[in-house]
Amino acid sequence: MLENVDLMTAIVTPFTDDGQNIDFDALEKLTNHLLDTGSKGFVIGGTTGETPTLTEVEKLLLYKRFVQIVDERVPIIAGVGSNNTQGTIDFINKVAEIKGIDMVLVVVPYYNKPNQRGMIAHFETVADNSPLPVMIYNIPGRTGVLMEKETVVTLSQYPNIDGVKQCNTMEDLEYIVEHTSDDFAVFSGEDAQALFAKVIGANGVVSVASHIYGDLISDMYTQLETGDYKAAGAIQRELTPKMAALFMYPSPSPTKAALNEIGYHVGGCRLPILPLNDEEKDILFNKLNIQEVIK
Repeated sequence: MLENVDLMTAIVTPFTDDGQNIDFDALEKLTNHLLDTGSKGFVIGGTTGETPTLTEVEKLLLYKRFVQIVDERVPIIAGVGSNNTQGTIDFINKVAEIKGIDMVLVVVPYYNKPNQRGMIAHFETVADNSPLPVMIYNIPGRTGVLMEKETVVTLSQYPNIDGVKQCNTMEDLEYIVEHTSDDFAVFSGEDAQALFAKVIGANGVVSVASHIYGDLISDMYTQLETGDYKAAGAIQRELTPKMAALFMYPSPSPTKAALNEIGYHVGGCRLPILPLNDEEKDILFNKLNIQEVIK
């Protein structure tokens, strides 16, 4: 399913100006833009999609509408994870009723801080009870706990666990690629690792920066595939500081501010994430060289 997918976008959830509702017209416009600029798949309802602020009803509606918008053009991975194993299973089974969701993204349980044995039990139980294949979401910076690389490898051998979105060191990513089978999808969740991930044999990246720079990331991968490593490296070096700028304030507020500036009106963020103020926008847009993006 993800064999030929290298650039996936963890898509934002657009809101109306009052923040009360999801703006589906804006979502459709943004989705088509991302497809036009190289995205070959999507994570909907992830961290960048602000799912902690969405109700279950909103998430299910978002996924239903998103499936209609994408219309089978690329794979869709839906965020379903929580720190409650049974709650995660219950929600997966509701999401699985939506025809067009290809895989579910299950975050390492946060706040509870399970040990590695508990993580394995959580993911095996979820996988046993999921009608859809499971992708592990290992993001210690947000969960407060790290799934060790050896644990990822152990779980990669379990039925119905088919991939990982890995947000940690390059060394851990290398280890996972080296010790998992070719049919286990390995994606970096770190934009700055986009080129590195492909070079060492991972599938690619689940990107936030692709909202703004999808065409450049796609071009970088094309240069890599044609053997022009210097050109690919030059693009990554150009993008790395811009990728960092998109996380200089709480995400996804910088990405939404940039999208609004270049003509994709996605609204602001829901509390506790605030929209950028004017000073913050000026700093961000200067680092992004936003006028060049608009051109």
